[in-house]
Amino acid sequence: MFRIVFWGVRGSIPSPGPATVAVGGNTACVEVRCGNELLILDGGTGLRLLGAKLSAEQPLRARMFFSHVHWDHIQGFPFFAPAFVKGNVIDLFGATNVTGTLEETLGGQMNYPNFPVRLADMGAEMTFHDIGDGHVLRLDDGAVTVRTAQLNHPQGVLAYRIEHRDRAMVYATDTEHGQEVDQGLVALARDADVLIYDAQYTPEEYVGEAGVAPKIGWGHSTMLEGVKVARAANVGRLILFHHAPEHDDDAVRAMEARAREQLPATDAAREGMVIDLI
Repeated sequence: MFRIVFWGVRGSIPSPGPATVAVGGNTACVEVRCGNELLILDGGTGLRLLGAKLSAEQPLRARMFFSHVHWDHIQGFPFFAPAFVKGNVIDLFGATNVTGTLEETLGGQMNYPNFPVRLADMGAEMTFHDIGDGHVLRLDDGAVTVRTAQLNHPQGVLAYRIEHRDRAMVYATDTEHGQEVDQGLVALARDADVLIYDAQYTPEEYVGEAGVAPKIGWGHSTMLEGVKVARAANVGRLILFHHAPEHDDDAVRAMEARAREQLPATDAAREGMVIDLI
């Protein structure tokens, strides 16, 4: 099995409501099952829903990979039910940021008065691993490989490539494109079956031509830049991710349609979407 399940597809802040019900309003969280591994990419508010589902599988062993520790990627962690259950084992991976390690950051958001329960009081056995650019992890006796690459985002961000049985997916959220395609990301995504890519803005929004302030320097990209990366890397399928909170279902569909004009194998991520690679 190599399965990808989307539990949260938004960026910046949760955006629930009738206008976003088709795409979903939870922030970033993606479940990946490959070999004997349960991998979790980011801990946004979608992590709470995943945790409720995983309660039926306890005791469990999970590995969580954080792209970075901005609020929308960690705010679901204090509500991840399996982390409170003794007997569960969770490995957590992330880069040291400008203020501290992953463990210090996750613990900090749970300190009083922000949250009533501290990280140290959660019942699961948790081990934190500091990783960075170019890290390679071999999991499941070598059957699963996880590779990292540093991308362009304020305070830093890691992209992840997960490989299993000649299949590969890449998770590249929260990255800003430059004048040229990011060759580091192209190398990471080369010949991947799936590229999950930050498409928070339209090109017009990015440069400030849509009646809003320009977003240059904010650390995000557009759906058409995602097409460029996917083509350069010979990716099989592009998934637009990290939808802006102000983009309702119709806006996301319109961005998806524009990207499909240039790359038909493009879909906008939606909560509950499942992709089977094996």
